[in-house]
Order: sequence, then structure tokens, then C-alpha cells
Amino acid sequence: MKPTQKHRQTNTNRRPQADVQVEIGQRFPLTIKRLGINGEGIGYFKRKLVFVPGALPGEVVVATVTKIKPRFLEATVHRIKKHSPNRVVPRDSYAGTVGGFELEHLAYPMQLEYKRDVVVQSLEKYKPKGYRNFVLKPTIGMNHPYEYRNKAQFQVRKVNGRVEAGLYKAGSHDLVDLETCSVQMPETMTVMRSVVAILQDLDISIYDEATNTGLVKTVVVRVAAGTGEVQLVFITTQADFPKMGEILNRLAADCPSVVSVMQNINADQTSLVWGEKTQLLAGKPQIREVLNDLQFNLSARAFLQLNPFQTVKLYDEALNALELGQDENVVDAYAGVGTIGLSIAHAAKEVRGMDVIDDAVVDANENARLNGIHNAHYETGKAENVIPKWLDAGFTFDALIVDPPRTGLDDGLINTILTHTPKKFVYISCNPSTLARDLVKLTDKYHVDYIQSVDMMPQTARCEAVVKFTKIDA
Repeated sequence: MKPTQKHRQTNTNRRPQADVQVEIGQRFPLTIKRLGINGEGIGYFKRKLVFVPGALPGEVVVATVTKIKPRFLEATVHRIKKHSPNRVVPRDSYAGTVGGFELEHLAYPMQLEYKRDVVVQSLEKYKPKGYRNFVLKPTIGMNHPYEYRNKAQFQVRKVNGRVEAGLYKAGSHDLVDLETCSVQMPETMTVMRSVVAILQDLDISIYDEATNTGLVKTVVVRVAAGTGEVQLVFITTQADFPKMGEILNRLAADCPSVVSVMQNINADQTSLVWGEKTQLLAGKPQIREVLNDLQFNLSARAFLQLNPFQTVKLYDEALNALELGQDENVVDAYAGVGTIGLSIAHAAKEVRGMDVIDDAVVDANENARLNGIHNAHYETGKAENVIPKWLDAGFTFDALIVDPPRTGLDDGLINTILTHTPKKFVYISCNPSTLARDLVKLTDKYHVDYIQSVDMMPQTARCEAVVKFTKIDA
């Protein structure tokens, strides 16, 4: 998954907000009108916004105030007086406790409607030119919206002498041990629980956040759906790893699908999970995934969409939106390991891409060679720097595809796009909020043909979208 950021955002234009006298712990009945961008229910208490996680539109709840802010209140559900017909029983007991299950209590067809509405809310907030007339297509969902996540990145701690691995409770560093998880591919959880058992049996030093001592902080398991290969990464506080030989012997016996064992060193007390140095402990340094009949080697830190099944649909939508001709050149910005650019290379004359992570660029060029693709090339650098360099050297491009992180497009790249205005332009967004913000500038020179939302992460509030642009004639 791409780096995350949370916003409190909804359209507040239609209802004024006013100061109300409330206290922490106060309870009142509340009718839920809508879901916010983080999947929480939204209601109004005396015209003041109230965010209530776990509540659904149409429900009447008794809400308990937990936070008082100048522009809104936060509350929890004390009791549901009127249930939504779209409420379902979550498969995971962790739903509502940790992130990644925000919508598991909402029937899946309504999740798809919600994700289109998240795009609407973002547009209503930023109001890019012509937004009221944008064509917003129905969200593309999954037939089986479970068991799709190809990567588990769990914190590891020791609680009462027992090794646990899981996620933090919302807004805290209290670990919730995840023994099962319905949205993870089964093999990620099988390997994760085996690793926990190995760490427990061999009495491996586990990180203690309170004292900043101990060795193993995080365990990352990634499965390549196309090949079944599994990569395991131990993120540790130091390079020295006692009993590693015993761990590897147990892994070979208990987890034959693991073909790559890596170690990443992160000695800092930081919210960043990964450190700078990654080294091979056993097996091979990469695993191989297959998407759209193409093979991709993935290094430990290489970005890949968490849902390989929907990734194929996402890339097909992007290719359809580009409408490439065989004599057209494409720039693939924020290219990662080349999954997008290589997927569309057969329809173009030449693909050039870039990424700021050198390992990803090495993987991208290797993946081009692996698939016998000779019209794709990748370089390290920022798009706003690399594109002008290519243009100065005589390269011209007809189409641009961007797939930025959740922070959206860099201002420098937006300026580059508006300066050179490629004829064809597609934006893949994993954050409707920053997408809508970027559209404010981009619609100066581009018309939005449509926005196609794609559900890459069922049971969560996350939404991906493909935007097709047409250049406005001067």
C-alpha cells in the first residue's frame, strides 16, 4: 500500500455549523446522513458535525461524545436504535478496533456506492473547474471481496511473555494480535503465524517500544499470487541476528513457500517502518509476480498494489483511457517496478518511466528484459526533472500516465504537465482528496472526460480512481 494520510473532510456547505454546549461523555440520539472519507458515519447535533465510526447512513444511534473540536465532534456508538438494512456482521472480530476493516459491517454493494461518493465528497470540497459535470462511473468491484491482500506488515511485540504480531488499535500503540484476517491472502497469514511460533519457540529477542530495546520490530510477508512465491522480511534494530541459522532451518521445514528471507535494519525510534539497509539472509533477493501475462521481479521494498486481482482491472482501465496508437510515445511517471508502463508497452511506440527509488528502477529495467520488452526504459529521478531533460535531448511524448502516492502530484510535476500539455493524459489516484486538489490546477488546461473508481481494497474506506483527460484546445 502507498503511504497514507488522513483528513477530516466532508462537504459542509449545505449545513451551517454552530457552537454547541456539549461535554465529553454526553449522549444524544443522532441520525446518520452519510459516510465520511474515512468510513465513519456523519450526523448533525444542533447543526454541528458529528463523526461516528461504525455508524451507517439511515441509522439512528445513541452517540457518546469522545472529542470536542471547534468545527466538529467525535463520538462512539453507545447503542443503535434503528439499524440500517445494509448492516452485516463482520467476518473479523478486529473490525472497528484496528484499521483495514472500516467498512466490513457494510454490505458490499453499498461499499461500492460509498467509494464513488468519496470521489464526490472530495470534488465538492476542492471544486475543480466543471466538477459538477464530471462523469463518475460506477465503482468496479470484486466478485469475492476477501483474501486479496498480498502483503502483511505486522508489528511484533511480546505481551505477558507471549510473542504477538498484528496492528495497532486506532490512535494508539496498543497491539492487537491478528491470528486470522479475512482480507489477507491465506498464505500471508499462514507464514506470519508460523514465524510468530518460531520466534516464540526459539526465544528470539523482541522489540520493546517503551524501553527501545530488543531486536525484531516488524515482520513483513508478501505473496506473489501468480507464482505462489513468498518473501519474508524481518525488520530489526541491529544487523546482528542471533539464532538466525535455527530460524532459517525452521522456516525451511515449516514454510516451504518462502523462497526469499530478507533483513531490514531500522535502529531509529521513528514512525517509519523501514530502514535504509536491506540484506539477503536466505534464498533469492526477489520474488516473481505475474500480471497480465507479464512477469515482475519484486525487491523487498518495491511498491506493488496490494490487490493483484484488481490491479489487472485497474491497468486495463488505464490502457483503455489512454487510447494509444502504435506510433505514440508514453511517459510513465511514479513508475515503481514498471508494472503499468510494461503492461501498456505493447500498445505504444516507446515507454519511458522514472522513479525516485533506485532499486525500483533497477527492477523495472530488469522486468522489461525479463519479458522481452525492448521499447521501455526507466531512469532514477523526479518526473519534473527527468521529463525536461528528455525533451531537451529531443525525445517527444504523446501520452502521460501518472500513479502518485497518497500525497498526490508534486507541484513541480503539475507545472511540467501544464507547460508541455501532452495530448493524452491519465491519472491513477489512490487518494480522492489529493486528486481533487490536483484537479483544481489541471483543469486549467484539461477537460475531465470521466472518473472511474476501482475498489482495490474491499472492506476499507480506500478508493482508487482512473481519470481520463482531454487537452483543451487553445
